[in-house]
Amino acid sequence: MTPPVTTELGQNDSPLPCVLVFNANDPCAAGGLSCDALTIASVGGHALPVVTGCYARDTAEIFDHFCFDEEAVAEQARTLLEDVPVQIIKVGFAGSAENLSSIAEIASDYPDVPLVAYMPNLSWWSEIQTDLYLDAFHELILPQTTVLVGNHSTLWRWLLPDWNSERQPTARDIARAAGEMGVAYTVVTGMPSPHQFIENVLATPQVVVASEKFERIEAVFSGAGDTLSACLAALLASGCDMGDAFTESLSYLDRCLDSGFRPGMGHVIPDRLFWAQPETDDNSDELNDALSAPFDLPPHDTQH
Repeated sequence: MTPPVTTELGQNDSPLPCVLVFNANDPCAAGGLSCDALTIASVGGHALPVVTGCYARDTAEIFDHFCFDEEAVAEQARTLLEDVPVQIIKVGFAGSAENLSSIAEIASDYPDVPLVAYMPNLSWWSEIQTDLYLDAFHELILPQTTVLVGNHSTLWRWLLPDWNSERQPTARDIARAAGEMGVAYTVVTGMPSPHQFIENVLATPQVVVASEKFERIEAVFSGAGDTLSACLAALLASGCDMGDAFTESLSYLDRCLDSGFRPGMGHVIPDRLFWAQPETDDNSDELNDALSAPFDLPPHDTQH
């Protein structure tokens, strides 16, 4: 691989692909902007995070959400867009219908920039807030969405509320419903598959483009959807075609989940930097002993 050409002060003539991300801050970093920034950097992109609000949550559940007003969200994004060219826009949890309206207006001013939209599970929210949010997302964001990402159950109940067949809807059924609003591609995750496997499907309203199965991991994770959608957005921003970006992002997520860790008493969080972990070797015990040895910090002379 040829190294990038640099100029004075380390400037790079081939800058990292930039992803403008709308999402809430997650203080436990299971999802939200912390997840987006880490994931995008991990696969070679540069995240431009726009804060839409903040969760009050731990690693087990979301207790509340504090939403920014739409003017604050719009000001963050437009200030960035006047300075930095972006290759992809990613929309996570915007927090309110008003914020979705601002995001949709901004996206409409940049019609050549693809938009990746992720719909999280909103079961923790009130029914009135959820309905308002889903209606606004349906009417304002989906018509500008290039790729919609979501869990099978979440997308089914949102896009096909009147589904009354004995069989569960397929990924194509969901993609067809999204396609009615203008969505070109839909990534449906978490579809049950025989023999303890989970199927993830990339579909258009006309055809299943790709499908990948992974063995079910016996753990409850937080942040998998944000991780997948952020990785997909970054890979598309870097120039990958849709099929390759889908396959690579699922492979990345699988490695993140396989290396997942539990920082608190709740759910497991994907390790987005699994590749940076040191290799295990014969000297690992000696290294761990050395790292765990007592280390005394010298006192400082600062007086208050």
